[in-house]
Amino acid sequence: MKLRILVFFGISFGLTYTAFAADYSALAAQGYRWVTIDGPYACLSQEDVKKITNHHTDETELQMVDDLQAYYLIPGAIAQVVQDDPASGMTQVRFGGITRDLWTYTKFLSKRPVEDPYGVIETPENSGLIPTATTGTTEIPVESAPTPTVNANPTPSVSPALPPHSRKSMRDTD
Repeated sequence: MKLRILVFFGISFGLTYTAFAADYSALAAQGYRWVTIDGPYACLSQEDVKKITNHHTDETELQMVDDLQAYYLIPGAIAQVVQDDPASGMTQVRFGGITRDLWTYTKFLSKRPVEDPYGVIETPENSGLIPTATTGTTEIPVESAPTPTVNANPTPSVSPALPPHSRKSMRDTD
């Protein structure tokens, strides 16, 4: 009996793993890649990528990050390939939440899924690359505001916000 249970779990686990692997390979075929390195190795231009990787000092890194010329790559982040440049070994990619396309070395990207620091494998849906229904705009119905009531009483009332000594001085001046 135990042997049957073990065989059953083994087969079901194998089928589940195959289904997940097929989904990730389909994402890779669509041009998605996972980051494998940690550091400021994504830049606006290919020259900036060469600069930060060839002459990487703390001062260069700080200046380029402050000037928004370099962005940090985090292992496991998913990116969509925009353009490959095999001659330079670089790839232009798009990240969720960043409005500009960035260049990085192709060797820093993987076709195989990589877990992020939280142990999650990012997908286009959970990374912001593909908008979901919850991230879209919705129209909120406008409710009519209640109309203020006007007091038609001809006698003036005393404001409760005024201190008592102010009320007395106002009565004396009338």
